[in-house]
Amino acid sequence: MPTALDYQRNSNTLWKSATATFEDNETSFVFNPQEVMNKDFIEVQATLTRYSLALQKNKQTQIWMGLCQTLVNNFNGKVTDFFAYFDNDIQKVRHYMQVEKKKDFPYLSGKKLCNYWLYVMYQYTNLPLINTDQIYIATDRHIIRATHKLGLITDEELESTKVQDYVIKAWIEAIKGTNYIPIDFQSALWLWARNGFKEEL
Repeated sequence: MPTALDYQRNSNTLWKSATATFEDNETSFVFNPQEVMNKDFIEVQATLTRYSLALQKNKQTQIWMGLCQTLVNNFNGKVTDFFAYFDNDIQKVRHYMQVEKKKDFPYLSGKKLCNYWLYVMYQYTNLPLINTDQIYIATDRHIIRATHKLGLITDEELESTKVQDYVIKAWIEAIKGTNYIPIDFQSALWLWARNGFKEEL
């Protein structure tokens, strides 16, 4: 769930805050959706802000509680049950989150955060995921700029409201026939663009 709060902030700081919250016995309950639903808004808010896991205390508490409610109402409050319901299939999970029930996954259903979250689940859990080659690149402004810099999208596509779709498609085409998946290039491209496209990072 911390991934849903990963916008316009330093990711390393976010995950340090998440770790501190998880390791504190008084605050770790926020990672249990059922327990979150048994608390009132003010208590959850105070807990999420103690270690700055939530920076926008009202909005981000609402996001967190909304995700917990989705998991409790439909998947026994467990992320593992959520994935199991869709046969641990990346494509099915993403379609459910981004098309069928987009409003039930505030912020996490976006083109950037959804794919980044799927990447986190693929990289850092032991879930038996399938179709992991379908984890698209997470299209934030740095990835978009880097993709344009490499000539994979045109000037016109860069200015389009559909630029995220163009970037996703460009990377699928660029690595076709290789052993890579688009998300493999996420960190390098992001750092390259963020550091002004310097030859050495």
